[in-house]
Amino acid sequence: MTTDTPARLLQLLSLLQTPREWPGGELADRLGVSRRTVRRDIDRLRELGYPVQATLGSDGGYRLVAGKAMPPLVLDDEEAVAIAVGLRAGAGHAVEGVDEASVRALAKLEQVLPSRLRHRVATLQAATTPLTSGDGASIAPETLTVMASTVAGQERLRFAYRAKDGTESRRLTEPYRLVSTGQRWYLVAYDLDREDWRTFRVDRVSQPFATGSRFTPRELPTGSAAEYLRQSMYRRQETYEYVVTFAAPADAIAARIPAWLGTPEPLDADTCRLRATTGDAVHWLAVRLAMPGCEFTVQEPEELVRYVRELGERLTRAGGA
Repeated sequence: MTTDTPARLLQLLSLLQTPREWPGGELADRLGVSRRTVRRDIDRLRELGYPVQATLGSDGGYRLVAGKAMPPLVLDDEEAVAIAVGLRAGAGHAVEGVDEASVRALAKLEQVLPSRLRHRVATLQAATTPLTSGDGASIAPETLTVMASTVAGQERLRFAYRAKDGTESRRLTEPYRLVSTGQRWYLVAYDLDREDWRTFRVDRVSQPFATGSRFTPRELPTGSAAEYLRQSMYRRQETYEYVVTFAAPADAIAARIPAWLGTPEPLDADTCRLRATTGDAVHWLAVRLAMPGCEFTVQEPEELVRYVRELGERLTRAGGA
């Protein structure tokens, strides 16, 4: 019999999170208590925000259902390891759709993982190779989780940074947001030594260290970390406008390309146009535009038109035609 009420509630919650209905008698047997105690414990869980549904009758029982809010979850060892491995694989490669929220979730999970489970996660990840859609360099998940923790906790972050020309430096920052472009992760932060806002490529960061010193977040000039990153990238590199027409509806193309590539404008029910500005290399953009899997025509710039034509000829020769 479990006499420790908090421990018994956690055990009961773990059982209820299994997607099935539990008869009151079976729960009582599992917990080693009376049915009356089970009913009281169910009421306690409801008071804590867990939506437990009861079914009356001889075959009735209890089950956890969807509620208005997301209550805390109880995971067993295998579930925790599976989630941590999945989040690590996605976070380390800046996969489209895996954004800062996913990294924060990973940081929270790894903070409470027992050492035995940390070892299992590291072993599993080392033995597998993820197939990802990101084109940027891979990143140690520990680097991202340290950064995410300092962003969430408003804690100053120190790290070593390697610039594009290879110059090494130490930075002390007030981290604001992590931003994924689909190719790479970037940190938007206030650089205390340079007394200005900066963006840092996370794959060039090493030895991240949470200093423990708290700060009050400053107001970002653009109001949005994603917009600040976009402007920062465009200031540092030459950009160009591209215009592409797709033989597909605008909503279909919008669902198949990342938002930062631009927003397709419908021309009619079956075609749309994409007009945007980028600083990406034309060879990368050409491949990305082909990924929706439909006919498309590049109107400009001429450099992109030539590259798409040359790429098509190479692919035709590669196919033996």
